[in-house]
Amino acid sequence: MSTHGPDNKFKLGFGLMRLPRLADGAIDVELTSKLVDAFIAAGGTYFDTAYVYEGSEEAARKALVERHPRDSYTIASKLNARAAKNAEQARAQFDTSRRRLGVEYFDFYLLHAMGANNYGTYRDYGIWEFLAEKKAEGLIRHLGFSFHDTPEMLDKILTEHPEADFVQLQLNYADWDNPEVQSRACYETARKHGKYITVMEPCKGGLLANPPKAVKALFDQAAPGASYASWAFRFIASHEGILAVLSGMNAMDQMEDNIATFRDFKPMTEDEYALIAKAQEIINNGGAIPCTGCSYCTEGCPQQIPIPRIFKVRNNQLLYDMTPEKAKGEYAFATGRGGKASDCVECRQCEDACPQHLEITKLLKECAAALE
Repeated sequence: MSTHGPDNKFKLGFGLMRLPRLADGAIDVELTSKLVDAFIAAGGTYFDTAYVYEGSEEAARKALVERHPRDSYTIASKLNARAAKNAEQARAQFDTSRRRLGVEYFDFYLLHAMGANNYGTYRDYGIWEFLAEKKAEGLIRHLGFSFHDTPEMLDKILTEHPEADFVQLQLNYADWDNPEVQSRACYETARKHGKYITVMEPCKGGLLANPPKAVKALFDQAAPGASYASWAFRFIASHEGILAVLSGMNAMDQMEDNIATFRDFKPMTEDEYALIAKAQEIINNGGAIPCTGCSYCTEGCPQQIPIPRIFKVRNNQLLYDMTPEKAKGEYAFATGRGGKASDCVECRQCEDACPQHLEITKLLKECAAALE
């Protein structure tokens, strides 16, 4: 690995999936540039984007690549087989991403959202071989894949493709022993194969930055003034083999708080791990929908239902003592430009696309009953 790899003590990574946007929906490049500058000034180097993150690669070129020396940062992007109709289209994503970003090479390059439902597609399209050629040409420094599936599937992929240098996993304390996500088991599987790990969703789509009241009280008593996000980041970054912990920072206060956590990083103590275990128990008994807000489910929805936004409202209602009136008001706002939960026609394309393997059609019915 490079000098920006596991020997780099500053483990915070800048995830470029949820960049700040202007009123017209365009990415706010000016604010993004300020966030990039603050990140680099603090010692941050790892930036993560993807072909399918709308506008992200172009914004990264403007805010990062055109403004900072190439050796001052590392950049990761991803090829998504689901976004292509054939092998030629899939392979074309590589050069498209290079052009959008304005880079000659990728420090890290990933096969995107790997799992049992698309593993065969990457194989049939010859993507592993294609990217191995690009690596041999010096256009990729480190090859890996992001992953949303079972530890058994992860073991299969790493056994069949030992050439993967690293894996990107969804790891956070709420999902650590979640039977659907199995964060702990996936982490242990990757380490068994000797792989370094980049971490996505360390705050579970922002949910752990604003946890349930009982969890807040637990953390406030232990460390008054510490942000709730810092607990989530420290839990993950305290584990061995972590290359970068990604955070989709879109505001300066988030950036400053995360920098404070990682600049003078303090690994978790045994007492703090015990508090995390109590927080896990509280969250796991709260009945929340384990949606991370990735929005993969919405791309092909015939009713244009804003599924993650609906689930977020429902989770707020379940976890944060929200009044029925407030919940219904937030629901009306969330569905103002799309379909309602009750508009679902049960085509289940969303369930095929969901990295968390949620029973979305069933959950939408529950949301409709509670919020409409």
